[in-house]
Amino acid sequence: DAQTWNENTAEELRRLLNQPQVVALGEIGLDYHYNYSEPSEQEKAFREQLSIAKEFNKPVIIHNREAHGDTLNILKENQENLTGVLHCFSGSKETAEECLKLGLYLSFAGPLTYAKAEKLREVAVAMPLDKILVETDAPYLSPVPYRGSRNEPLRVGLVGEKLAQIKGLSSEAVRQATSANTQKLFGIK
Repeated sequence: DAQTWNENTAEELRRLLNQPQVVALGEIGLDYHYNYSEPSEQEKAFREQLSIAKEFNKPVIIHNREAHGDTLNILKENQENLTGVLHCFSGSKETAEECLKLGLYLSFAGPLTYAKAEKLREVAVAMPLDKILVETDAPYLSPVPYRGSRNEPLRVGLVGEKLAQIKGLSSEAVRQATSANTQKLFGIK
């Protein structure tokens, strides 16, 4: 809905980010899949949202669908004092490495468990555990064996188990690491 972005929306975000219980700004980013708004409108809103997040020293939760190059370029333009996570990461190993260079985290969701997601698993294996989060993206992207049904937050453990399996770690080690990463990124206990 980037075509609806205006100064009133920006002021509302500022008001919300000033609340002590708000720990991040998101999801923000680019989605070229559905084309609800023109890419230029999305890019303008994304840049302004990144600026607002930095005003309040808040991390961002980045949505990126079929816009890897443009998303990465905008993040590079705004890398000073930028913190955040690429939610439901779906990019290449090269994109992941560029995101890590910017100090960002990568979050993996249900697709990590899908049979045809070998490239995504290769990315996850190559990434350092201290820069990874896990998520469900509920109500979407249910992990195997629930693929195709409404996703639920309680299924995040299945994503963590798959991450542990492919990295050759215990589920408990992955749970502890991803919990610590979440707490560090969002400043929560």
